[in-house]
Amino acid sequence: MSPSPFMSPDAIRAAFSAAMSAMYRDEVPAYGTLMALVADVNEATLVGQPELRASLEATETLDRISEERHGAIRLGTEAELAMMRRVFAVMGMFPVGYYDLSEAGVPVHSTAFRPVGEAALNINPFRVFTSLLRLDLIADEGLRATAEQTLARRQIFSDAATALVGKAERDGGLSHDDAGLFVTEVLDTFRWHNEASVDQALYIRLHDAHRLIADVVSFKGPHINHLTPRTLDIDAVQAQMPSRGIVPKAVVEGPPSRACPILLRQTSFKAVEERVSFPDDNGNLKTGSHTARFGEIEQRGIALTPKGRALYDKLLNQARASARPAPDGSNADAYHAALAQSFAEFPDDWNSIRKAGLGYFLYTVNDTVGGARGSDIEALIEAGAVRFDAIVYEDFLPVSAAGIFQSNLGDDAVQEFSASPNQRLFEKALGAAVLNEFEHYAGIERASIERCLAALKAFSDAA
Repeated sequence: MSPSPFMSPDAIRAAFSAAMSAMYRDEVPAYGTLMALVADVNEATLVGQPELRASLEATETLDRISEERHGAIRLGTEAELAMMRRVFAVMGMFPVGYYDLSEAGVPVHSTAFRPVGEAALNINPFRVFTSLLRLDLIADEGLRATAEQTLARRQIFSDAATALVGKAERDGGLSHDDAGLFVTEVLDTFRWHNEASVDQALYIRLHDAHRLIADVVSFKGPHINHLTPRTLDIDAVQAQMPSRGIVPKAVVEGPPSRACPILLRQTSFKAVEERVSFPDDNGNLKTGSHTARFGEIEQRGIALTPKGRALYDKLLNQARASARPAPDGSNADAYHAALAQSFAEFPDDWNSIRKAGLGYFLYTVNDTVGGARGSDIEALIEAGAVRFDAIVYEDFLPVSAAGIFQSNLGDDAVQEFSASPNQRLFEKALGAAVLNEFEHYAGIERASIERCLAALKAFSDAA
């Protein structure tokens, strides 16, 4: 069988992720400092928790930890979103989940482009949280119209990038040479441009409406606004950031620290203030500044079932009703106490989580199966023939994402919007349906059980 003339989508994604990380390290030097801190914490955690290392090795996910990144971009138009979907498809990344951030005061709705297969995730789990600006949430009709006109004039993809996407779709892939050019051309879409595409007066109007609106509308493209490494101990990273010269946000977003991590915990360092040039009517440039890009860190736990997610949402809302975290961190201790007290209701050992149907697990046959037989998975677990490991949550949390956005777009001016989810409108703009993450995780779990039962039956038949 002759080798494929195409570079695999997984390899293209890995190359793009590495190029993105190198570019962002150059643009935001504190990101490099953050990467070094996360590497040190992860190494110390694995040394101190051999059972965690064993679990990561059993699920063949240890090697991916150091390579894992997610980025975030904000798009301005439906056409940009539709084209971005096609770009990410070349890299084997597909839209998973729908997130309405308007409920948390951020005028966007979003999806996450990521690989979905287990093998693809283990090769490179790069994700991009991709938001589309909700212009309909701008109350000022005149400003909304101006923003629409401004966004309509920009082209965020080069002609070469667009042509290469078309070639990949037509031919079924890209050659190694074309894939290298694709990475270079698409990377330019995510690059920081220090010259605004609007004058300073319009920038200020957009900024006053919401800082995120100014960030999307005022520039030539959707610059990557953060890259996020994965840590195995986010509390250690949060505590050590100041010693590395990094100022962390006031509180870690998401659930409290637990023996058995659930869903996603995130923190970040404050956005950097960057010099920007604004054009005037005479073609001259005026110097100003813009604050948007920052560094983020995440710790991932188990993916929760609908039942588990409902319990999580209830407990989080309960804690935030008791002590909503202040942007300046002045009530951080009270919030942490409320969070810990509320989440005491959520089981904190893997088997209790599993038996209560709160989380998704990957089932595998132990190397030594003994004499255990049958189709009762619980009996097989009890007999030691089958082990279970938490399935990692690969997705995001809207309240947590909004908390990160708000802390880096201005603590003192959080605007309120009425929750207005519109998945149908988002998918129409996207040109595709988003994958339902609950169904996806359930399918992974179900398939792992079926593999175990089939393997044990084959072993029994051969005995």
